[in-house]
Amino acid sequence: MAVNRVIATIVLFPRNMGVLLLRAYRAVISPLYGDVCRYYPSCSAYTLGAVQEHGLVIGSALGARRLARCHPWAEGGVDDVPLKRTRRYRVTSFGFVVAPSHGKG
Repeated sequence: MAVNRVIATIVLFPRNMGVLLLRAYRAVISPLYGDVCRYYPSCSAYTLGAVQEHGLVIGSALGARRLARCHPWAEGGVDDVPLKRTRRYRVTSFGFVVAPSHGKG
């Protein structure tokens, strides 16, 4: 089982680096803009959730699509990240994506 956890950590590394970059952006740069997003959640929060849910490539594409729709003439509103049918991983309180624990140890 330890081998599976190591493989999952390696596979999830790019996704978690994306999460780390987005968390840094949300902590440092996003507050400078204030509350200007027309959508809820904000574009950076949407992209963070999309990367956590779908991975770095698809999550980034979903975030880019959301940014393209965010303009002064957009209606805005609630726009949640589309969820996968089945979830293989869990999200920590910081936002990192990890393999689920099965209660052993």
